[in-house]
Amino acid sequence: MLKESTGLNHLSKPSNGQPLHAVRLCQRGQRTRLHSASRRCSLAIAAAVLLSLWSALAAGTSQEGQDEERTVQTRSLLGKPLRTPPLNPETRADLEAKLQEARTRYQEKPREENLIWVGRRLAYLGRYQEAVQIYTQGLEEHPDSPHLLRHRGHRFITLRRFEQAVRDFDKAAALTQGQPDEVEPDGLPNARNIPTSTLQTNIYYHLGLAHYLQGNFEKALEAYRQCLERSKNNDMQVATRHWLYMTLRRLGRDDEADKILDPVETGMDIIENHAYYDLLLMYKGVKKPEDLIDPEADGLQSATVGYGIGNWHLYNGRRQEAMEIFRQIVEQPGWAAFGYIASEAEVAR
Repeated sequence: MLKESTGLNHLSKPSNGQPLHAVRLCQRGQRTRLHSASRRCSLAIAAAVLLSLWSALAAGTSQEGQDEERTVQTRSLLGKPLRTPPLNPETRADLEAKLQEARTRYQEKPREENLIWVGRRLAYLGRYQEAVQIYTQGLEEHPDSPHLLRHRGHRFITLRRFEQAVRDFDKAAALTQGQPDEVEPDGLPNARNIPTSTLQTNIYYHLGLAHYLQGNFEKALEAYRQCLERSKNNDMQVATRHWLYMTLRRLGRDDEADKILDPVETGMDIIENHAYYDLLLMYKGVKKPEDLIDPEADGLQSATVGYGIGNWHLYNGRRQEAMEIFRQIVEQPGWAAFGYIASEAEVAR
C-alpha cells in the first residue's frame, strides 16, 4: 500500500564510503537535540547526504533528449512540469504486460475490482492522469464505491490536486463508517507477500496526508488518529505513528508527540515500512540521522528518510538545515514519492 508512490532513486553514503560522525545527539527530556558544534556543521552534512541521495541515479539515467518522449503528468507546487518517470526496459516490459493482463481481465469480466486494477497498473507505469480517468469512469457506474474513491484520491495527491483528494477520501470515509474493514491486495508485493494495509487505513492515511500537505495539521491529526485506531499490524502502526508524530510536532504539541513514540521499541518485526520505523527510532534518540543512510535503499525510502530528517530539523528550530534538505529533494527525480511531495510543499510555503 504505502509503497505504491514509488521513486527511482537511491540513497548513497558519502563518496569516501565512511560513515558520518559530525552529528551527535543528546537528550533533553524525551526529545533529541544537537550539540551547538554539530548544529554549525549540520547544514553541510545535510547537503552532502542529500546530494548523494540521488547521485547514482542522476549519473546513470540520461534524461536529456527524453523529455519530449515523456508525457507531462502535472506541475509541481513550484510550477515545474512533472513528466512520466523513466523506467528501465525490463521493468517497463513487465509493467506493460501486467497492464495488458488487467485490461484483458476487465474486458472479459467488466467488474469494479477489475477496473481498479487497470488504474493501478497505469499508475505503476507513471501514467497517473490515465489512472484518474479510469477511476472516474468507474465512479460514473459506481458512484458510492469507497474503493474507487480511495484509489482516485491517492492519485489526486500524486497530481498535487489535494482538495479533490480530500473530497474523495471524506466521501469514502463516510461510506465505510461502521462497516467491517477489509485487507487490500498489494500490486507491488513485499518480500513476504503479506498485505499490510486495509481499505480503511488507506482512506484515513491518505486523507491525513492530503490535509498535511496543505498545512491543515489539525485536520491531518484527526485523520491520522482514525488511521491509528484501524492499524492492526506493526507496519501500519509505524507508518501512521510517523506522520502522527510529525503532525503533533508541527502543532507544537510535543508532549503528545512523545507519547506516540512510547510503543515503538527496537526489535519490532517490520515487513516493509523500515524507513518509517527507523525514523521513529531516530526521534526517540535510539538512532542517529547517519544511521538511516542505506546505499541499497530505493527511491521511495530515500525520499521518506530525507523528508523525515529535514522535518526533524525544522520542528527542532533548525530551519536553515531543513530547507536545504527539502530543496535538495525537489531537485531530484522521484516526484511521486510522498516525501518528495511533502518537501515540495515545504519549499512552496
